[in-house]
Amino acid sequence: MEPWKVINQNRINTNVLYSQPMDPIRSPFRGTPPFHSLPSVRLPGSQPYVPKLMDTAVGRAGQAVQGNSLGRSKETSLQYEQLQQESVGLPSMFRGLGFETAARPALRRDMTPFGRGILGRGLSFDMASKSQEELLNQPTLPGPLVLAAGDSKMSSVSLGWNRTLGRGNLEAPLGRPTVGLGRAICKAPSELSSPDTPLLSSSSLPSPKSSFPLYQDHPSDSPVEQMEKKEPLVKQGSKGIPQPLGLNLVKIHCQNEAVYQYHVTFSPNVECKSMRFGMLKDHRSVTGDVTAFDGAILYLPIRLQQAVELKSQRKTDGTEITIKIQMTKILEPSSDLCIPFYNVVFRRVMKLLDMKLVGRNFYDPSSAMILQHHRLQIWPGYAASIRRTDGGLFLLADISHKVIRNDSVLDVIKNYGVAVKEEDQPLLIHRPSERQNNQGRLLKGEILLLPELSFMTGIPEKMKKDFRAMKDLTQQINLSPKQHHTALGNLLQKISKNEMANNEMIRWGLCLDTDVHKISGRVLPMERINLRNSSFITSQDLNWTKEVTREASILTVPMHFWALFYPKRAVDQARELVGMLEKIAGPIGMQMSPPAWIELKDDRIETYIRTIKSMLGVEGKVQMVVCIITGTRDDLYGAIKKLCCVQSPVPSQVINARTVAQPTKLWSVAQKILLQINCKLGGELWGVDIPLKQLMVIGMDVYHDPSRGMRSVVGFVASISLSLTKWYSRVVFQMPHQEIVDSLKLCLVGSLKKYYEVNHCLPEKIVVYRDGVSDGQLKTVTSYEIPQLQKCFEAFENYQPKMVVFVVQKKISTNLYSAATDNFVTPSPGTVVDHTITSREWVDFYLLAHHVRQGCGIPTHYVCVLNTANLSPDHMQRLTFKLCHMYWNWPGTIRVPAPCKYAHKLAFLSGQVLHHEPAIQLCEKLFFL
Repeated sequence: MEPWKVINQNRINTNVLYSQPMDPIRSPFRGTPPFHSLPSVRLPGSQPYVPKLMDTAVGRAGQAVQGNSLGRSKETSLQYEQLQQESVGLPSMFRGLGFETAARPALRRDMTPFGRGILGRGLSFDMASKSQEELLNQPTLPGPLVLAAGDSKMSSVSLGWNRTLGRGNLEAPLGRPTVGLGRAICKAPSELSSPDTPLLSSSSLPSPKSSFPLYQDHPSDSPVEQMEKKEPLVKQGSKGIPQPLGLNLVKIHCQNEAVYQYHVTFSPNVECKSMRFGMLKDHRSVTGDVTAFDGAILYLPIRLQQAVELKSQRKTDGTEITIKIQMTKILEPSSDLCIPFYNVVFRRVMKLLDMKLVGRNFYDPSSAMILQHHRLQIWPGYAASIRRTDGGLFLLADISHKVIRNDSVLDVIKNYGVAVKEEDQPLLIHRPSERQNNQGRLLKGEILLLPELSFMTGIPEKMKKDFRAMKDLTQQINLSPKQHHTALGNLLQKISKNEMANNEMIRWGLCLDTDVHKISGRVLPMERINLRNSSFITSQDLNWTKEVTREASILTVPMHFWALFYPKRAVDQARELVGMLEKIAGPIGMQMSPPAWIELKDDRIETYIRTIKSMLGVEGKVQMVVCIITGTRDDLYGAIKKLCCVQSPVPSQVINARTVAQPTKLWSVAQKILLQINCKLGGELWGVDIPLKQLMVIGMDVYHDPSRGMRSVVGFVASISLSLTKWYSRVVFQMPHQEIVDSLKLCLVGSLKKYYEVNHCLPEKIVVYRDGVSDGQLKTVTSYEIPQLQKCFEAFENYQPKMVVFVVQKKISTNLYSAATDNFVTPSPGTVVDHTITSREWVDFYLLAHHVRQGCGIPTHYVCVLNTANLSPDHMQRLTFKLCHMYWNWPGTIRVPAPCKYAHKLAFLSGQVLHHEPAIQLCEKLFFL
């Protein structure tokens, strides 16, 4: 494999800035510069401008006197006074572009000069003697090139002595120009109205050409929401084999030229929102039938001429209400501001298709699948939303299923033997969480429900343990890519065939494609897996169980002192397990001595804890505690883990007797147990080639502990070896509902110190994979969490490593299908998509790293929120794919990078079982697997 080269992505500004030194012949200018413009200069794309009279420039060059030009006539003076304010500086330039600016105070002598402009040395012909026709016919000078403001490039503007038209009547003497305040760069008119600059209102001059034809005919007194012009983000890689892909996204074409946003006020005020809706609906003759109104903001596909005032009568008291509708914005049809009400429009479409809204998704009860034997029914449905990506506007539609139980709450009460003596049923009380309405009032109260009409939701625990029941259920829910595609096609056909639903889309100018969107993705190269004495390229199914169980692992820890605890009735399973472990230990290169056999008289929690404590107290050299338990005992499992992870730190392995009771499966089960034990002792199973040197990889995840007031548990796992095969882990507990990590310094500084102990140097690059962050929290991570990480580097002298931070998102609705054939199938592992469906604001990509055996291929979304190491998209994608091979609990690839999975396992164990930070003595071992 060829080594990676870290490419510096710092862009070089290619704008050429011309500068011209000051004329050495001209004496220095003193005093405040005059504030005037040169009327004949025409900027590229501007409207023809009528030159106006200029005042006498103040400066060393006095007024040139000839003939009757000693003074102005009264008529000339009057014209001058009227036009002076319109011909001053930057406002005149913007008027030439068709914009009206706010008035600015005149410059005084005590004000600091702003610097030289880009225009030449003054105009040299008599404007007062020219008629309006002559001035209009006067040829305009070529627009200036891109200049550094403050420099006077004579060859570019050509408004110096070489433009003197004749010898006399110099109304404007030669003086320094003052247009161009500051160091700004002259831009094209289309760039002058950026989203970061206050938009200028249109003047009486012809308006500039807009992207909306309606805007040309009606001068707007409202700002137009413009698309922000950004440099395209570099996010596309090139490594891998191209593969045609299908997506569960449907392209939306916007046929309207614009969407108009209006602010609606009611005078006197109307508090009731439904009454506001009714009053506005009474004026459909003005607003039209197609509206989107939330009580204050109105969206229309048509433009109203002026601010509209309407009259309505309040039905409750007969008061006359004045409704004022005033336009506030003109939106492009694909604007982000249009997305919310586009989703409202699509909700109407789904209701017109007789779909029922349950939560946020729509379901079709008429097509329910009945599992009578299990007393279940499955409602098919869709999770649909409209979103905007790099490829434009899309409908994201995913297949959803709602499992409904046939038994009501009343049936459950009867099953528990609670007899209702009264004639009336007991009511269920639901107390919703406190929230505020639109008027800011706090909504409280209780909702009473009839048990007979309330049905149980979810899958009961008993059914979850029933293998056959779960198999029947998953067969109905897990659709193949072909079935998935067919279901989406049925939805599109329903919309197109339903006249009312189709019209609802058309009225807003929305048109759906007839099939799902297809793009080209890439399949990344297969990785090389390294063992102690050999290496191999993975197969297409990305599973190397045979290789890791037949050849020696990279590092094995001899297991000389270990204890096996088991109840008396599980003695046979204990002996069979130990015998199988001894057979397997040889091929993987692990030395294993017989255990200390400890038989328990019963399987009570106290018996296990007391016996383990006594064993650890007497034998201080115990490397591993292995316990066999009978049945699913969460309480016993938790007690053993608390003892071995917190109170008396020692790696532990808890095994269910039922797992090792089947002789046909014992070999494969024992292999996994022994590999897991080796990891917990500090061993290393396999690795991959990591070309980036002195690299540290960090995984972070957050778990919310429901039993302790939903406090957050942060799992932090970092690599401390150059080969990324040794890991350092810490846990931090946070306050309830605090998702963003607060206490990172302890974790990161500790991992950096440990990295230095192992490698005698600090990492040059740190790559962080942060799990459990939604789209709404991305900016919070960049502004709050990343600075905390970077602040930790201050603990080390002159240390500032390069850093890359990824947010990992697993809970997404995007599905990928391989479209290489007519029938969609699951894409190959390693499929990556880095265009079209990616975000417009971030460098991101979708990666399907694992082999999908059932259902559709749901990729993982990676968003790069920081990249000071200047890793290229190929480096980001391939490093992420490599790390998906490094989870030692499974000899294959997983959905997320290994440090993320390790952090999740650690946070889950600490929050769900331990409810406490693990002992620091275990921080260098994967004790949580």
